[in-house]
Amino acid sequence: TMNTKAMSQSEEGASGMKNETPKENDCLGEVKRRQVILVAYLIAALDLTFLFMQIGIMPYLAKSLGLDSVGFGYLQTTFGVLQLMGGYIFGRFADKFGARAALILSCASGGVFFLLMSISTSIPLLFLSRLPGLFMHGIPGAQKVITDMTTSSQRADALGKLGLCFGIAIITGSALGGVLSTKFGIFVPIYIGLVGSLINILIAVVWIPLQTKPKSEHSTSQSGSLFSIREILRLMKFPGVMEVFIVKVFGGLPIGLFMIMFSIISMDFFGLEAVESGYLMSYFGVLQIVVQGLVVGRLTNHCTEMTLLRLSVFVFASVGLGMALMRTVWHYCIIAVPLVFAFSVLATITDSILTKAVPSSDTGAMLGICASVQPLTRTVGPTIGGVLYKQFGVPSFGYLQLVVNIGLFVYLLKAKIPLREMKRQ
Repeated sequence: TMNTKAMSQSEEGASGMKNETPKENDCLGEVKRRQVILVAYLIAALDLTFLFMQIGIMPYLAKSLGLDSVGFGYLQTTFGVLQLMGGYIFGRFADKFGARAALILSCASGGVFFLLMSISTSIPLLFLSRLPGLFMHGIPGAQKVITDMTTSSQRADALGKLGLCFGIAIITGSALGGVLSTKFGIFVPIYIGLVGSLINILIAVVWIPLQTKPKSEHSTSQSGSLFSIREILRLMKFPGVMEVFIVKVFGGLPIGLFMIMFSIISMDFFGLEAVESGYLMSYFGVLQIVVQGLVVGRLTNHCTEMTLLRLSVFVFASVGLGMALMRTVWHYCIIAVPLVFAFSVLATITDSILTKAVPSSDTGAMLGICASVQPLTRTVGPTIGGVLYKQFGVPSFGYLQLVVNIGLFVYLLKAKIPLREMKRQ
């Protein structure tokens, strides 16, 4: 009888252990997912910091090599075109080979980028150093990790926090680039970027799992090539994708044109010195941290994505009116608050909606297409922005922003866009 009871108790204990194991595994899995997402944030923050460090010193390096302002514009356009071409290819690479491989590719490209910059003793070498920009897509790589590791209801909040990394990078990268180049020489920030990129590779290899997608969701892409117009058109045909992508491209385009011309506007229109422009950029960084870290996530918990999309477009229209009427830098500092809010919400929500609208095997490609929007603006922006500023002045950017976003807001109110979304509980 005692043996029977003992066997019965041991069976109950074993049964209890079996019942608890899945829960424990779920908890361990959730902890692991959070760790991986935090590592993705870290890689993105470091990658952007190194990038902003070199942005600050690039005009001085170009000038020291004898490149004039027109040539420097060509240099920036070259980088923009390469990023534009590489966005979709990088995203498809992530779908085929995994988010970790994509992040390693991005960091390795960054390492080659800084290596070529460090030996740039002539203008041709400086232009050659832009070539690795084809695969330098740290943010889309981190977005791919987050998209794979989160549920649909968690995605907008998690993607929004990447903006926090962007704000931190603006402040730290700009400051470090200026201090290091002034005290130790113009190439020191470049050397740090090179070493930092190698460290990022090591972090990705150690902390990012080989496969970030669930086993049931591994790539089933229809195309064997990394670049296919047919594949891009296929993605655009999914319900709601084309409509939301149009809003993403045109909603922030006028502001993008303004920001491209901002270095000239800050001198001519606002009368700022270089140091004061740096303070203004730091102010933008702080706003980015506050909005992305404290505001966007809370809104995604309580509002549907379509509501937030309409809100961001409406606020953008209001920002356009303010820009058309502004006259001093203090006006711009006030306008910057709703500007950063609208820009952050629009970018986060559209990325979230678009990655949910396509199959999980195509999220990398979709993120790559989304990542091509800013390079596209940087490519066409200097020409269009220059004409607007020269012919019509600063208010023209505001009026264009107002008209475009009023049109988009009416479009969103009337269009019945099918979305797969839910509010977080």
